[in-house]
Amino acid sequence: MILDAAVAARLKRNPDGLVAAVVQDATSHQVLMLAWMDDTALARTLATGRGTYFSRSRQQYWVKGETSGHVQHVREVRLDCDGDTLLLLVDQTGPACHTGTTSCFDDGVLPMGVGA
Repeated sequence: MILDAAVAARLKRNPDGLVAAVVQDATSHQVLMLAWMDDTALARTLATGRGTYFSRSRQQYWVKGETSGHVQHVREVRLDCDGDTLLLLVDQTGPACHTGTTSCFDDGVLPMGVGA
């Protein structure tokens, strides 16, 4: 699949050709995860309505829920004002995090005011 040229022209990719994708629950607005997309992953997501990402560690594409069954049905994809971040609003089935938690941000609250 090829990304629409007008969309591709708006993207500001990192040196690896990737754009950060923040994934948010469309109903609760909870931030579920952060992943990476290149033009192909974004084109696949827009065409299929399934969250498709590029794994930096495995150097391959993955569709959220393909092996776990915890799929993401993408309702909307937004591009930020700088063109360097995508926001995906999704209906998430099951946990979004590979650890089994609802969100990848469930266990990472850092203390404020320390080391100031």
